Amino acid sequence: MLTHPTIDQLRALKLDGMADAFVNLQAQDRAKDLDHAEWLALLLDREAANRNTKRFQSRLRSAKLRHGQASIEDVDYRTSRRLDKALFQQLAAGRWIAEHRNLLVTGPCGVGKSWLSCALAQKACRDGYTVHYARVPRLFADLELAHGDGRFARLFRTLVKADLLILDDWGPDRLTANQRRDLMEIVEDRYGRSSTLITSQLPTDTWHEVIGEPMLS
Repeated sequence: MLTHPTIDQLRALKLDGMADAFVNLQAQDRAKDLDHAEWLALLLDREAANRNTKRFQSRLRSAKLRHGQASIEDVDYRTSRRLDKALFQQLAAGRWIAEHRNLLVTGPCGVGKSWLSCALAQKACRDGYTVHYARVPRLFADLELAHGDGRFARLFRTLVKADLLILDDWGPDRLTANQRRDLMEIVEDRYGRSSTLITSQLPTDTWHEVIGEPMLS
């Protein structure tokens, strides 16, 4: 007779994982063989898993990935892009993020740079890291507007505080003076404290032309 009051109380305490586990266990015959400690352990396990899932989903929503369903488990290594499987799996482990290192993903149009980057970002969200995704052309437009309407400080904090910042589709347009300044501020604040992933069709030896300032290249 305590089943419904107990479930109601668990939900009132926002222990939804425990409430769902309680209902499931009550419906299973094998639950009769469990002692109190085993029941409690199962309820706690379900609650922990439920909270971890919700935190992951929240991080994934906040990341606003271009390819939200991209996953490292779905990577096809048989395609013609000649992706190094061992290297990609090493990157998927996330040590480079833990060590605050940066990653450049370059290659011609159509090889899946953005999708692969989003797959790594989704794994980072699973691992507990905060992620922010931005296409470079759109980002610079947003930064320009933010300077004018007073949102720059808030947008800047979002960009520099993320554990992993993805700057997708770098180049080929030459940066303006304001864009160089904003990019330099973002890079300086993130350097050594967080990780940045940049995708680009341009070979890295041409980036100085895009930046347009030898001292920053």
